[in-house]
Amino acid sequence: MNDKFFSLPEEKQQKIINAGYRVFSRNSYKKSPMGEIAAEAGISKSLLFHYFRNKKELYLFLWEHCAEVTIEYLKKYRCYEQTDLFEMIYRGMQAKIGIMARCPDMGRFAVKVFYERDPDVGEEIQESYKRYKDIKANITLINLNPEQFREGIDISMMYQEMYLASLGYLWEFMQKDEMDAKKLEEDFTKMIEFWKKIYLRE
Repeated sequence: MNDKFFSLPEEKQQKIINAGYRVFSRNSYKKSPMGEIAAEAGISKSLLFHYFRNKKELYLFLWEHCAEVTIEYLKKYRCYEQTDLFEMIYRGMQAKIGIMARCPDMGRFAVKVFYERDPDVGEEIQESYKRYKDIKANITLINLNPEQFREGIDISMMYQEMYLASLGYLWEFMQKDEMDAKKLEEDFTKMIEFWKKIYLRE
């Protein structure tokens, strides 16, 4: 990627970004041709390669952009300020709904990229994903009051279990053609109430 992409009007940048999310969120990395992304964005394939040297560069750019937008929304919904883990999870869910409303394809991409194992990008994505996840986990665990949980609970393991369960649910949810934000909120609320019964002191 070079400065020529950032010199484009914001509207044109966004069209390319949205096109990338749309194509990559519906296919594996390997089966997402640059020509299809270019056509979706309304530009020529050669022009897309003028902005991004290759598919890998575009893919990693979209992932970093997605991570930045996610952090922006988590801050907007004040997730990192919470001392109650379950309130933080609820606000995180609201943030994800906000992202899906803004760009549904970015929401799908954010989940799909976690499962991408193509050797061209898989290792770099996993390292980046772990870095962002560890930052979030560290902020979360620092703010928690361990006294609210049942005696003997391994808080780090509890957080990991809820994180992976949430990710798995989102993966299944994203397989549907239409996003039902109300259904997402209802299901996550039930999950949160279930976790409260398991982990909180009575």
